[in-house]
Amino acid sequence: MLTSADRQPARVPNGILRDLPKVCLHDHLDGALRPATVVDLATAAGHRLPVEDPESLGRWMRESAGAGSLLRYLETFEHTVAVMQTPESLVRCAREYVEDLVADGVVHAEVRWAPEQHTAGGMSMDEAVEAVRLGLSEGVLAAEDAGHIVSVTQILCAMRQADRSLEIARLVVDNRDRGVVGFDLAGPEDGFPPARHRAALELLADELVPVTLHAGESAGIESIRDALATGRALRLGHGVRIAEDIDIDYVEDVAVVDLGRTAGWVRDRGIALEICPTSNLQTGAVAGFGSEPAQHPVDMLYRTGFTVTVSPDNRLMSGTTVTDELAFLVRHFGYGIEDLERLQRNAAAAAFLPLEDRSALEGMITEGFEEMH
Repeated sequence: MLTSADRQPARVPNGILRDLPKVCLHDHLDGALRPATVVDLATAAGHRLPVEDPESLGRWMRESAGAGSLLRYLETFEHTVAVMQTPESLVRCAREYVEDLVADGVVHAEVRWAPEQHTAGGMSMDEAVEAVRLGLSEGVLAAEDAGHIVSVTQILCAMRQADRSLEIARLVVDNRDRGVVGFDLAGPEDGFPPARHRAALELLADELVPVTLHAGESAGIESIRDALATGRALRLGHGVRIAEDIDIDYVEDVAVVDLGRTAGWVRDRGIALEICPTSNLQTGAVAGFGSEPAQHPVDMLYRTGFTVTVSPDNRLMSGTTVTDELAFLVRHFGYGIEDLERLQRNAAAAAFLPLEDRSALEGMITEGFEEMH
């Protein structure tokens, strides 16, 4: 049960959020480029951008992403994907991605991207996966040389509206010992259910490959049920519309929570929600709960026992980082240091890593947060 009393004011000292050890589970590589890198690569590729200088491009991306439509949000990726069509460009983007993680205090991340979108220049999907692996490795080694600990793995996405999911599933299986840890379905959710990709999902289940699927973002409870039943998803990408399956009634200032079957299944089995608050507000994923940040259901889900994790989704388009998303929770819901630590431990426990690595990651988080108490 929940009380309707206000939370205590946050006790997170100013300036420490970025230094906290963080885990990032939902981050798109093609949504994480630096504006200056997009401009540089576009010049080399002969790709025309809507604006030509980095500062203006970053602003254009954020404004377009904030239009309140997932489809409009996805249009911004036409420009980032266009400049990621060579092995060299993928290596650079992956290396810079790791550099930006380190600057954000992230100690483990799973970066997702869709190889099928990077073959326009003649690169094969295998070559693309290898280029990203190389760039990530370069970034991790450089971070280690500078005294920073960070690990980064890949999740390969198949586009829901396309028909190459079985190829991507096989690519995941073939690269599972080379830093690829899972599979996802990305792209327009509504109208393109996981059932369209049954063969790929069955292959992954047979091969015991972890799956996280975008669900409960632009479509509702049925999409989430399909991700769980057909996709056998271990995590839900966004999943925020699970809140539509929850009723809360207040009796003498005490909230009585009634979970629907899908919400109960997700909560009781600890299926992690990869919630991206800023992105959710931009795309209208939480429009049914209100348009104000404080109306985002992330806090309700957290306080009713769901395994909530917080990620940026697309750093460039949303103009955000993991640190910024934590600051969002502190600012709008009064989260304290204990809440932030719990979110990071949730993410560490849900990571697609062996048990020993997850335990070590949780230990790193505990140690890092203890220093901030």
